[in-house]
Amino acid sequence: MTTTGPAVVPDFGDATTTGRKLAIICSKGNLDMAYPGLILANAALGEGVETHLFFTFWGFDMITKSRMNDLKFTLLGNTATHLPQGLGGLPGMTAMATHQMKKQIEEVGVPGVPEFLEQIVASGGRLWACRMSADMMRLDESDLSDDVEAIISAADFIEKTAGAQLLFI
Repeated sequence: MTTTGPAVVPDFGDATTTGRKLAIICSKGNLDMAYPGLILANAALGEGVETHLFFTFWGFDMITKSRMNDLKFTLLGNTATHLPQGLGGLPGMTAMATHQMKKQIEEVGVPGVPEFLEQIVASGGRLWACRMSADMMRLDESDLSDDVEAIISAADFIEKTAGAQLLFI
């Protein structure tokens, strides 16, 4: 008979949140890819972690006033839906899938993207827009959510988040 002792939980020295930083790069603008970064940012802020979100490329849809309320979810290329891929190409499927996902998000009490961004900022989170993406898309600060602090370069973001844990979504 083999006996085992109590489980040993290693101490990684991270019991405190003081001085911790999280930098999340949001690069996708579709509905299902908007939420992971927002949920992680919200959780980090709840733990007292300094949190920065950097919106680049298609992630700009999350912070662009004209698009942020109309993010879509598509079945095409998303095998995790466990539905035949051919269905995604049928007329109306993106609208139906988007409606269903928004309904499910609402049912679990998660706010829409614009409201979630407001909540993150109200909790101390900081939102930054990528200079190169803004230039490519011919957007300026007037096109973006008022919660975005500024349009900055990637180098500026790296400097602002020195020492942060980095997540690319």
